[in-house]
Amino acid sequence: MKTLIKDIPINERPRERLINFGVEYLSNEELLAIILKTGTKNFSVKILANNILKQIDNINDLKNINLEKLTKIKGIGKAKACEILASIELGKRINNKIGNINQIKVLSSSSIYDYYKEKLIDKKQEYFYCVYLDTKNHIIKDKLLFIGTINESLVHPREIFKEAYLLSASSIICVHNHPSGNIEPSQNDIIMTKQLKDIGLLLGVKVLDHIIIGNNNYYSFNDNNL
Repeated sequence: MKTLIKDIPINERPRERLINFGVEYLSNEELLAIILKTGTKNFSVKILANNILKQIDNINDLKNINLEKLTKIKGIGKAKACEILASIELGKRINNKIGNINQIKVLSSSSIYDYYKEKLIDKKQEYFYCVYLDTKNHIIKDKLLFIGTINESLVHPREIFKEAYLLSASSIICVHNHPSGNIEPSQNDIIMTKQLKDIGLLLGVKVLDHIIIGNNNYYSFNDNNL
């Protein structure tokens, strides 16, 4: 028996959940259902959305799907396929625009803090990011490299500097959060920062700063001459 949108309680329907709770709380199936808008004579919109997701191993693979593959899915004609492809392309262009915005000169540790504080607020684990910069201190890219436990983050210099070489970065800024809210660097933070700085000097990739983000505040190794 197929489940129709009209059979679902109003508060549990995708559009109503988006309005009431925010788009980030919707499942991949619900997001696709909103894009598709309606089902067909033989398939509800939820089934159509689920059939699309069955064609991919990971949601990231959806960016590579094409018109031919979509129209081979039962219930997906050219019109619905175009809606999906247009949404995917719009997402790609938005990401490209963000990438262009990131090509800015980093003026202070506070500018990095302002960018990451919303990303890291209320996180229960440590998130370790690395910001990669060119010779003019313009941001090339930032990347989440590690997610640790509430007590530690497993950070390996190999992954940090491998990405630097792939991006031809000349310097980096490390950023991580303390779920406890305490911004004072731990002994492990101090040791790791010194190791990264020493390795960076050998490899020709300067470590400009390491920023720890806590509750509405941050600690900069560079600002504190460390």
